[in-house]
Amino acid sequence: MKSILSFCFVLMAVAVMAQKNTLPAFNTPPNEVSLFGEGIVSTHLNERDFAISPEGTEIYFTISTPKSTFQTIVWSKKNKQGWSAPEIVSFAGEFSDLEPVFSSDGQTLYFASNRPTSGSTPKDFDIWKVKRVGAGWGTPENLGAVINTEGDEFYPSITKSGNLYFTAAYKDGPGREDIYVSEFRNGEFVKPIALDSAVNSKYYEFNAFVDQDEKYLLFTSYGRKDDTGGGDLYLSIKDSNGKWQPAKNLKSINSKQIDYCPYLTTDGKALFFTSERHQLPTAFSSKKATYKDVLESNSNPLNGTGNIYWIDFRKVVEAYK
Repeated sequence: MKSILSFCFVLMAVAVMAQKNTLPAFNTPPNEVSLFGEGIVSTHLNERDFAISPEGTEIYFTISTPKSTFQTIVWSKKNKQGWSAPEIVSFAGEFSDLEPVFSSDGQTLYFASNRPTSGSTPKDFDIWKVKRVGAGWGTPENLGAVINTEGDEFYPSITKSGNLYFTAAYKDGPGREDIYVSEFRNGEFVKPIALDSAVNSKYYEFNAFVDQDEKYLLFTSYGRKDDTGGGDLYLSIKDSNGKWQPAKNLKSINSKQIDYCPYLTTDGKALFFTSERHQLPTAFSSKKATYKDVLESNSNPLNGTGNIYWIDFRKVVEAYK
């Protein structure tokens, strides 16, 4: 059953986001990291994850309570007037649902959720999928025991060939949290395996996004010697032999706060990611702060909660090389 708190929270989110209805064209990303979609996507609320439908007319992302006690997927559709005010997607709103990603044909949405497979009590996080039905979505399906375990599985990324990448903190994994891949063979997923040490380390690797052609692997890692903040974005590129090369820290775009949840558009032009970078004051040296000053610092997008940022991915690759 939806809690009153969750319902009111989403109503507030929609009211705030409805103030603006324009977004820049996805194929015209900026040359430097910039806040994306202020007033529609990036607000004073906690936003994370980002996905665009293949035809570019729908966006999906996650909003959550400040402590992430409740997370839900919202969506916005492009129309003649611009972009609609975000709403909770039809299959979500009762349990915590997050990290949506489209299949290459746009007919299936994969996501992580703690919804139960039976009964009404939330369980651990699993990978789920939901298929389009007409103009909407059908009933979500759990991917089953080959993919999901008694532990948590997060951040699905599905390729054109059907291979599924995700992250998990398994006891027998190479690190504290790792990136796994399950190949799609003969119409079904096979047992997932952890990526090798070119990607995974003894630390935390999570939120891994792989492009449709499995050329680029973007993820966040925390704890490495070159980590510049609470978690940095890294990039690995697959070589001509099909092996992921040693991942490099994307220092050109990382901040001192956590940078995570990467998403690359199908045309490879725009990289979207979540960041908790902020402009919160440590002092009001020019004057004594008023209640209004403090309230305003907490009411704008750069208040330390998650926002969606974007940049021209070609610039990122140039700096990577």
